[in-house]
Amino acid sequence: MKSTVFKKTAQVTVMMLIISALLPVLAFAATGFSNLVYKNNTVTGNVYTDNPYSVNTQVYMYDPNGNKVGSIPITSATYSVYEGVYSYSFTGTTVTRQTYIDLEEESQSVTGRVYDTTSNGNNNNNGGSGGGGGGGISNGATITVNSDGSIDANTLQNALSQYDIVELKLNGDVALIPAKALVNYVSDKNKTLKISSEKGTYTLPLYVLKLDDLASKLSTTVDDLKIKVGIAAVDETSTNEIATSATALGATVISSAVDFTLAAVAADGTTQNIDLGSNYINRTIPLSKEVDPSRTTAVVFDTTTKKLSFVPSLFTTTDGINEAVIKRNNNSIYTVIEMNKSFNDSKGHWAQGYIELLANKLVIDGVTDDSFQPERDITRAEFAALVVRALGLDQSNGSSSFNDVTSGDWFSGVVGAAVNAKIIDGYEDNTFRPNQSITREELAAMVVRALSFVGAKPEVSSSEQSDLLAKFTDTNKIVWAQNELAVAIQAGIVDGITDSTISPNTQATRAQSATMLKRLLTKVNFINN
Repeated sequence: MKSTVFKKTAQVTVMMLIISALLPVLAFAATGFSNLVYKNNTVTGNVYTDNPYSVNTQVYMYDPNGNKVGSIPITSATYSVYEGVYSYSFTGTTVTRQTYIDLEEESQSVTGRVYDTTSNGNNNNNGGSGGGGGGGISNGATITVNSDGSIDANTLQNALSQYDIVELKLNGDVALIPAKALVNYVSDKNKTLKISSEKGTYTLPLYVLKLDDLASKLSTTVDDLKIKVGIAAVDETSTNEIATSATALGATVISSAVDFTLAAVAADGTTQNIDLGSNYINRTIPLSKEVDPSRTTAVVFDTTTKKLSFVPSLFTTTDGINEAVIKRNNNSIYTVIEMNKSFNDSKGHWAQGYIELLANKLVIDGVTDDSFQPERDITRAEFAALVVRALGLDQSNGSSSFNDVTSGDWFSGVVGAAVNAKIIDGYEDNTFRPNQSITREELAAMVVRALSFVGAKPEVSSSEQSDLLAKFTDTNKIVWAQNELAVAIQAGIVDGITDSTISPNTQATRAQSATMLKRLLTKVNFINN
């Protein structure tokens, strides 16, 4: 009898040792992922927990941008007496090497990541962790917004305490975000809200919100303040006006028009638009097809002038999902158009590709419908207009005090917008000289200031400046913009007229201007390469 007991005890001990060798040690974690495997576009694994989950628990899948791409139901659990946990298995198909998985069930939340790092396409990632931690960007929390836009402050605050990126899933057209839930996170550069619906998404980094200033302007407190984010379809009248404007340009509208709004709201309903300054934040609009980025652009619709204008935008296709990613420091109505513009006098020109690309994006215009005049000098006002368009700046609020710029001039708005963005300044006699041909030195200075405005200006030391300019034999002709030219060269935006000459005082041509603008837009990631 005793021998039998010892034998059975030994068998159990051996079995326990085998189990302990096969399973990850989970005793100190209440919940997590285990045995994650990615292979052939499929992820399999287990969710473990010390409390059983409901049958409705889902494992959610996200792409690297934080977009939810699917969900997987967990299946029946097995219970390990030795580990003291329930283990639920799941299998998700049609995933990529960089799919994030996230468990959401009532108050429980845990995130893991699946990716391929081995030659045979497998990667095992045992265990997981709840919350952010580790210094990386943590994704995963999703909060469903009520149809009236309301959001529970405690739920949002708890999500932000665990995750860097929190998705707010709209049931209607608006989210009314309680500011008091954001107070502890507005100084954290990683904390971001992603407001989403089938119409599009709005990515709101919390550091752009000056909550105390907004509350003061509305004569309220942060506790009573809400941040209103809207993603709404436009009405039929605006849709028709947009189509008419596109047709006049020779373009075709290829997406729905979406009205993105961002404002602060007091308890009495008073609103204050939020000024984003030079912060270019992302919005996305879904597209029904893959597009050619060289012939496609996102545009902003001006409801007053009924005109369409370029806005910085990238076009992506991920796992068959096509999107336009719009980058701008303002809010309005956006849509996407396609066009195929060319000029007879630019065919075969060295800058033809740049000219046609920017014409299709509404950054540059022809002198006529068929003529661009690539070798014609460009004026200071004309180039200021191009830079303002390239940055998607709002021209309606621009004003300047130059003696030779009046409100009736066609360039008044662009000059004012460029002054506000610190892209241009005038001469000592307080003139701008808008009709004077711009030199390559002046053009480089405007481009570098544009880089500075969007936070992409590279730093160039005195020694680096000397090295960058040393190969040119005519740098003694640079009047005042030595550093600006060096920075523009370092950024890959300006190069020499020849291998040994920079020609700083030569008048810049329309073709050179188009080339530098294209390089600027590529450098700051405002267009696809």
